[in-house]
Amino acid sequence: MQYWLMKSEPGVFGIDDLASAPSRTTGWEGVRNYQARNMLRDHFRKGDLAFFYHSSCEVPGVAGVVKVVREAYPDPTQFDAKSAYYDAGSTREAPRWFSVDVQLEKRIEPVITLPELREHAAGALREMLILKRGNRLSVTPLTAEEWRCIVALRASSPSSRATKSTTAPRGRSKKS
Repeated sequence: MQYWLMKSEPGVFGIDDLASAPSRTTGWEGVRNYQARNMLRDHFRKGDLAFFYHSSCEVPGVAGVVKVVREAYPDPTQFDAKSAYYDAGSTREAPRWFSVDVQLEKRIEPVITLPELREHAAGALREMLILKRGNRLSVTPLTAEEWRCIVALRASSPSSRATKSTTAPRGRSKKS
């Protein structure tokens, strides 16, 4: 099993949107960075776990845990001329962009904030890519040690599938 961090802007597609999706599952579509695409396509496996990270918002941080339930397949938004993620250069015979399906395992409340993560930047999270200056990838790998460290930050905090949110769901487009 591998561990990941997957970033999305909650104003575009957040943990609340995923929680209200059918079967609490969605395609992680709209990734338009080749390095992130390569990870989705080549390394994500069914059963892998990822932190759902809210970015570009008032309180960025880890908002939940998701499980990969379907491995890489061509991102359908690249073929939809009406989509913000349309790519005229991509074809069904040679797709350029890929998605995976993820399912919400649990919310993390309160969100594990970026400043909280930075408190561990000299220790267990010293190599965590999101804490490195200039890293803007929407998908990054985590080591087992990084995963355990982050999980431990809310180990004593109540967190469940039934946790209610105060944020209203947004539209369906996500990621970059």
